[in-house]
Amino acid sequence: MGRIRILSDTVANQIAAGEVVERPASVVKELLENSLDAGATELRLEIENGGRRLIRISDNGCGMLRDDALLAFERHATSKLSSVKDLLAIATLGFRGEALPSIASVSRLVLETRAEEESTGTRVEIAGGKLIKVDEMALPRGTTITVRDLFFNVPARKKFLRTEPTELAHIAALVTHYSLAHPDKTIQLRHNANELLSVTPVTEIRERVFQVFGSQVLTELVDLGTHERDFPGDEPGLMNQYRLRGFVSGPQVQKLNRNSIYLFVNGRLIRDRLLLHGLTAGYTQLIPPGTYPFALLFLDCDPAEVDVNVHPSKTEVRFRQGSFVHDFVRDSVRRTLTQARPISAAPAPLQPSFGQPTQPAAQLPYSEFSQIVQGGPPPPPPSELFSAGELPQVSMPNWGLRAEAGPSPRFDFGDPQLAPPSPTIGHPGFVRGPVPDTHGALPAGSYAEAVNLEALKDLRPLGQLHDSFIIAAGRDGLWIIDQHVAHERILFEQVLRQQAAGQVERQQLLVPLVLELTAGQEIEYERIAQELDRAGFDTAPVGRRAIAVQAAPADIGPANVEKVVLEILEIAESEMRRATLEEIRRNVAASIGCRAAIKINMPLDMTKMEWLLKKLGECEYPMSCPHGRPIALRYSMREILKSFHRI
Repeated sequence: MGRIRILSDTVANQIAAGEVVERPASVVKELLENSLDAGATELRLEIENGGRRLIRISDNGCGMLRDDALLAFERHATSKLSSVKDLLAIATLGFRGEALPSIASVSRLVLETRAEEESTGTRVEIAGGKLIKVDEMALPRGTTITVRDLFFNVPARKKFLRTEPTELAHIAALVTHYSLAHPDKTIQLRHNANELLSVTPVTEIRERVFQVFGSQVLTELVDLGTHERDFPGDEPGLMNQYRLRGFVSGPQVQKLNRNSIYLFVNGRLIRDRLLLHGLTAGYTQLIPPGTYPFALLFLDCDPAEVDVNVHPSKTEVRFRQGSFVHDFVRDSVRRTLTQARPISAAPAPLQPSFGQPTQPAAQLPYSEFSQIVQGGPPPPPPSELFSAGELPQVSMPNWGLRAEAGPSPRFDFGDPQLAPPSPTIGHPGFVRGPVPDTHGALPAGSYAEAVNLEALKDLRPLGQLHDSFIIAAGRDGLWIIDQHVAHERILFEQVLRQQAAGQVERQQLLVPLVLELTAGQEIEYERIAQELDRAGFDTAPVGRRAIAVQAAPADIGPANVEKVVLEILEIAESEMRRATLEEIRRNVAASIGCRAAIKINMPLDMTKMEWLLKKLGECEYPMSCPHGRPIALRYSMREILKSFHRI
């Protein structure tokens, strides 16, 4: 008997389900797209237990005839393709005909549908890919699909699902995406009888943004308008037009992750690296590296110019003219941002109170927007700070350094215990490796300095470089300290100590701060509300998708309370939803420390610099901030002397 055999339909469908149905959100996506392709204007979704127990979607679309309802569960049965030519220019969201049979093979599914031309509807019940029964019944026009007990017959797949809040957050994010792409639809999402999202038809995308995100986000956005660019087609004289529209945030909005970037190509939700890179390239030198904007982009083009058949989930695409599309997005975003005025029309007055920023929250270092907001030239980027040619006048204190006479001068560092260690960051021979910081995980490949940490306690400040870096002298050489990340580390460890002791200092807000949340943020808030309280925030739900903040940690200025809370809620899934409680606490402490720390471009007097260096020397891990950035560079005396050919 031969070794090759034909798989049964049941096995084939479960294999297809492994590609199409990754999690409950995958089911919602496929069913939601089918409803939109059917021309539905009203879509209602009911979810229970994060989608494991129940997923039900009802629409008022065109519905299906009885024969079509049965045929829809055959593999590759579709109403959207008829030839290879159609595959080259797909204009619908779904097209493969794999979704329904794949979902039915790993769940208990009920389809209820009626087409306009039939007087009665059809009810089809399937369990684990097996047809149970077909009934004729009175139904309204449209389709309702109920999916129960997802992966009930595939325990291995079921145990890989995440927690209920995590799976629900994926569903909420997906429905939010499609509600933004279809402002003319009524879309409702309910979980365990709680309404997470409910939007009604509007005429403009701006109105839908207001429905989903609230007024605060809307005020931070810049309307792209409509940008168009043509590319020569395959035939002489034929031009293919690309059109880009939507909204992007001003540079004062800086997110920690990509969760607020919504990309659509011909109405299809996608995750595309090329478009994402084009978008972020438009923000080059406008926002700090490692941060992301809010963006809602709609790219429309000839369906033949984009291949959507490159991934089973249909969330990845391939453009025929990738470089052209990338540059089109980059240039359109850049042009819009440079022509638009920032949201903050006037800068806040400088207030040199230690521990609070001296510039408005909307300040954008390293960008031309600093000139618009502050009325002065922007500071040079970090890469140019040390080549500017205008270092402050500094004098090295004479701590045990002396020269002895002789044909070949030899320098004695006095106390042999203070002899400089091996070279460090910024020089040949720096030590590479993760800093052993148990209070803030560092990414692989972070730089660590092999220095005597006790030397930090003896540093003597000499001045500031560009009001951003403290120049300090020590027995072991010259130090350059990033004042922002140094203070961030100090506050980070302080918050962790206060949390551990249950003695977090709070400040009561004169007026409670009401924050509007997205559906995903509301889910995250319910999960980490206790950790917010532990960190010093006094919060409580008020109404639908809103919370009131009545108190906040004392180190956070009132102007930053909203940013810190929303920043905590927007922590990336890999850092938050899969994290332990201890990791969540560190993330919360890191966000508080970052927002409360002094900023760059802030003048400090000698007293404040001395305080900062003293507190840094008392830290348990003073060489890196909670996010892994180095705090200090050290030029040892041996290196300085060697550079001047003294040894």
